[in-house]
Amino acid sequence: MFWTVGGVAGSNWEQIRIMTPWILGALLGAIVLSRSISLLSLGEDVAKGLGLNTAIVNVLCSVIVLILAGASVSVVGGVAFVGLIIPHLARFLVGVDYRWIIPSSAVLGALLMVAADLGARMLNPPFETPIGVLTALVGVPFFLYLSRKQRRAL
Repeated sequence: MFWTVGGVAGSNWEQIRIMTPWILGALLGAIVLSRSISLLSLGEDVAKGLGLNTAIVNVLCSVIVLILAGASVSVVGGVAFVGLIIPHLARFLVGVDYRWIIPSSAVLGALLMVAADLGARMLNPPFETPIGVLTALVGVPFFLYLSRKQRRAL
């Protein structure tokens, strides 16, 4: 059940100690690459025209995403919709510059997980509702909203 819906009930400080250097290094790498990611969001042709080596940036971004996703999933399991909701919310709040989106996504993702954990512990005491269920209750309507918005744009 843990790997299906995720949760923080089984996490301990040893796991946090092991994954902290990986997450800090990957977040630092993401912040260093944020200007290049902003250029890539303009389109690959525009980024190449501005002198960006898109192949290297794509590979480095893929490695950073794999490290961040792997570290978080290894501790809390697959918590759905956090990666969908939070970047869109961060972009809405701080604009389109990834120098601001990346750090604000990290903070907002942590806040969502804390709120979901608190809700999971208070919903059915003394049992803990899986965190993935609560994030799905928020994420499914948000995903439907995004898909309808995209369909109207076409």
